[in-house]
Amino acid sequence: MAMTERTPDVFLSGLLFADIVFSGMTKPPTLGAETWTRGMDSGPGGIANFAVALRRLGLRTALAAAFGADMLGDYCWAELAGREGVELTRSRRFPGWRTPVTVALAYDNDRALVTHGQPPPLSPDDLVGQPPASRAAAVHLGEEPQSWLARARAQGTLVFADLGWDPSGAWAPETLEQLSHCHAFLPNAGEAMRYTATDSPDAALARLADLVPVAVVTLGPDGALAVDNTTGESAAVSGLRVPALDPTGAGDVFGAAFIFATLADRPLAERLRFANLAAALSVQRLGGAMAAPSWADIAEWWRTTRAGDPDLVREYAFLDDWISENVTFEGWDNP
Repeated sequence: MAMTERTPDVFLSGLLFADIVFSGMTKPPTLGAETWTRGMDSGPGGIANFAVALRRLGLRTALAAAFGADMLGDYCWAELAGREGVELTRSRRFPGWRTPVTVALAYDNDRALVTHGQPPPLSPDDLVGQPPASRAAAVHLGEEPQSWLARARAQGTLVFADLGWDPSGAWAPETLEQLSHCHAFLPNAGEAMRYTATDSPDAALARLADLVPVAVVTLGPDGALAVDNTTGESAAVSGLRVPALDPTGAGDVFGAAFIFATLADRPLAERLRFANLAAALSVQRLGGAMAAPSWADIAEWWRTTRAGDPDLVREYAFLDDWISENVTFEGWDNP
């Protein structure tokens, strides 16, 4: 590994996709017909959603991922390393392997995904090697165990895990065995219930809280539930009601903001509220990584909110100090 590699705040590994998002649809496509949409955007997706969201919150971020040596791989590499400042020393370009692609069709306040891709030429363990001694790591779990997680935990890194949709429909509970190396697990309600074979988010959370120090179950626009065994806290936080243009990547943005708030040593309810806010801001734009909010976006939301809903003002009062510490915003008034 190059000696010039800087130790990141957060290290990430997972499958990267090139995302193409269409919005403004009133109904799904119909066979034999052409559907025009009012909006379209593109950008890196998958684990890149986490990386960009963390970077925009000001954390040093390094990513180990496979990129195809193709047009889409070059585009995603340039966006991440150039525009977003993500460290890609441990990432690799692979000739002859295509960058995976996901097309998201956003309508009815949700989205449908169509994905194409093949397994990367290297396993996650071969790609990562010895992980850097970062403050935190983020990973998308799959059926294949990843031994680098144990090495990361052994050197004091807090490992935050998520997972994706299981196209096989097996929802193998063995996948959760990897949580023994993790500090926190942040699935959505559907994933949590399927992997734990439970029939409610609360029941799924209770099961997961026996497996990992910090268990979070996200509920989309309805908020999130969590248990933190390290502090004895539990919390249920309502979501923020916003007009959703595209929810692609919102769960990853939520996870990134939760990591930021955890590293800031905030109470559990504040961690969930901050993560809800980041996700709510992201769904109002197209894409996953490219929709992740900056501190200027958060400051603008807080400026508007302070003049309105008194309940939100009380719940998000902690933002006054956070914004002052993280953003220089012309016209920002922190009383």
